[in-house]
Amino acid sequence: MQSPAPGPKANSDPMKPNLPRLLLAIALPLALAQPLPSAAQQEKAAQQEKKTQRAAKSAGPDRPKPANIDRNGVLILVRSALLAVDQANKTGNYTVLRDLGAPGLQANTAAQLAEIFASQRKRGIDLAGVAVLEPQLTLLPQIETNGMLHMAGFFPSVPLRLNFELLFAPADHQWKLFGISVDLGNNSPQAPDSPQAPAPAAAAETPVAPAAVITTKQKGGTN
Repeated sequence: MQSPAPGPKANSDPMKPNLPRLLLAIALPLALAQPLPSAAQQEKAAQQEKKTQRAAKSAGPDRPKPANIDRNGVLILVRSALLAVDQANKTGNYTVLRDLGAPGLQANTAAQLAEIFASQRKRGIDLAGVAVLEPQLTLLPQIETNGMLHMAGFFPSVPLRLNFELLFAPADHQWKLFGISVDLGNNSPQAPDSPQAPAPAAAAETPVAPAAVITTKQKGGTN
């Protein structure tokens, strides 16, 4: 009589556990012990990540940076801009100033520029002194986020000090004037007014020689 085929070998040691089953039984409770994040928690984490990304984008590039320009370049830009305004004010012809400017400045007609600088012409402001005076910068040249070159400062002169602020836009591979602000202020303490005798009328007008100072048009004496 043929004996039956031998089956799987039984565990000879009843006290020795089945190792694969034991590991699976241990791993499954450990996995189930860590709860999955809820939908609300996932949405909150996604919103926090978006906020972090937006903050990183707004912190870096949106800041002015120092301009790569030396002092000689600054002097050329400042003096050429102010002298162009000075010549336009003295002649009443703003065509050259407009032609030298950036496209943004050229959006104004020569007549519109004449209206903008009307108060300076009326006061007879003479800016010729900027050709030899040294400007003192209060805002070092920097490139704004819009790509424009921005600087500000003053020319120390007695009795008037010229404060300026300039914007230059890149055009034709060079910096061209886009915006300008000019303001005059006293550079030294003023003595109190005292009575003065009327000055005698001048027999003839005497030309005033150029001087390295910022001045305004002198008023004539009273008869």
